[in-house]
Amino acid sequence: MKPAVNPDMIVYFGGKYVPLAEARVGILTHALNYGTGVFEGIRAHWDEDSSELFIFRPQEHYERWKQNCGILRIDVGLSAEELCAVTVELMRRNRFKTDLYVRPLAYKSAERIGVCPDDENAFAIVALPFGEYLHSENGVHAGVSSWRRIEDAAIPVRAKICGAYANSALASDDARRAGFDEAILLNEDGHVTEGATCNLFMVRKGTLVTPPVTENVLEGITRSTIMELAHKELGLPVLERPIDRSELYIADELFLSGTAVGLAPVVRVDHRSVKDGAIGAWTRLLQILYSDIVHGRLAQYRNWVLPVYGTLQNSTPKVVELEHTSVA
Repeated sequence: MKPAVNPDMIVYFGGKYVPLAEARVGILTHALNYGTGVFEGIRAHWDEDSSELFIFRPQEHYERWKQNCGILRIDVGLSAEELCAVTVELMRRNRFKTDLYVRPLAYKSAERIGVCPDDENAFAIVALPFGEYLHSENGVHAGVSSWRRIEDAAIPVRAKICGAYANSALASDDARRAGFDEAILLNEDGHVTEGATCNLFMVRKGTLVTPPVTENVLEGITRSTIMELAHKELGLPVLERPIDRSELYIADELFLSGTAVGLAPVVRVDHRSVKDGAIGAWTRLLQILYSDIVHGRLAQYRNWVLPVYGTLQNSTPKVVELEHTSVA
């Protein structure tokens, strides 16, 4: 059971920093009734060695959020740089010293009945303590869902529109009730898209494979991070192409990636072991590399993290030297 959220926690709502207990919307709010909101997910990681909290790629996340808001004609009104500053201040006011999940949410705020949206908008940002989304230390067991991924021509998955996540909720609920840790969705063509809340990668014959964004998948920032690291740091070829369901059963390695899940190895799919049922070597290397980067330990990727308390400006945190590694 997840711990209750502290009602005194400070959030950004209505252009002000207020306690969570005061951040409320009416029951007739358009977004609540019709799903007309756009959210984003951002992670911050606490590093004990440097006593610093690092926000991972916030600029890119806020730029994506603002672009996606445009699909619903929502203008947030602040630049990505200003939104980063708000987020840092939010964490400082709460004096957080733990791993966090940040939820920016923009929404149609008119309180009325009627599906056609207008130009009355609002947004909020909440940062809250958040540990593992999937307990993946020993790998997770995924199941292919009977629910199909919605098509871009219906609701664009790349936009993180609130209403689209009814699709993910249905798939997740079915998966958990069937004993799986996570759902994998297919599109209407029968190709693998992604997990209910995360992108999917497969290692097969020495190549890292992931579905292209044209297969109705989220243009994940963690996804692009993993692709860059695999190619640049590990020398692992990366290929975007459609994946058939049956390929999941004969893959050498499988893992999920996303802001909430980080990098989660998949060791079983539909009651079938992935390879020998152990976490793969490439997956392990990418996990270690990703963890070092998000905790601010790799100097060459410092531009990907934003320190909240100013450690990088005032002292030299412990830095891990990166060695180029390959898997035979």
